[in-house]
Amino acid sequence: MSATRHLVSDPPFDAVVAVGSHGALQAAQTVLGFLPVGFPAPIVLDLHRAGGLQSTESMLRRRAALAVLPATDGVLVEKGIVYLSPYDSQLVLTSDGFMGVAKRRNGVLWTAGVDVLLVSAAQAFGPRLVVVVLSGRLDGGALGVREVKRRGGRVLAQDPVTAVAPSMPSAALATGCVDFALSPESLGPALVALCASPGAAELFRVRLNPGVRG
Repeated sequence: MSATRHLVSDPPFDAVVAVGSHGALQAAQTVLGFLPVGFPAPIVLDLHRAGGLQSTESMLRRRAALAVLPATDGVLVEKGIVYLSPYDSQLVLTSDGFMGVAKRRNGVLWTAGVDVLLVSAAQAFGPRLVVVVLSGRLDGGALGVREVKRRGGRVLAQDPVTAVAPSMPSAALATGCVDFALSPESLGPALVALCASPGAAELFRVRLNPGVRG
């Protein structure tokens, strides 16, 4: 899937990147459960889960109608596929739609790696990117969402009230770059609207009223 090859009939957004850590697997299962076969964008998940890649894949497949595959270096990301990051790896996306996967260097925090992923995705897909910040500890993604918004992408966050670990979505919200803060049950339909419904993107140009929860 290339950021530079678009047809007139293309959906509003070409890629989804979701990040999180503690509690994010449960949220991701719920979100993926709402995405139909034929979902018109690739989904890259970096969940920072030490429980093992195969067990995480298995848990996600129980709820997902989409194929769930381990992220592989050099693969061209394709719509309708969920790519899951290994626990100890750094992901990046390139401007021609390829994925880079490398072992994280010693001393490099996962939180910094999340921002590297989001910045690379923003550079690759620009205004055709949707980022989702799920439950997690610390502030991973707070820097990356700024770049996503600067390049015209959309940023969704799990409502911290619904998160097992609210720090990551709270840090994203504190940047002022989050378009909507939604429950996991609302994030899935929101992604369907953004990626599969032409014109729905316009609904997400207005910031969420702070008093409204998804």
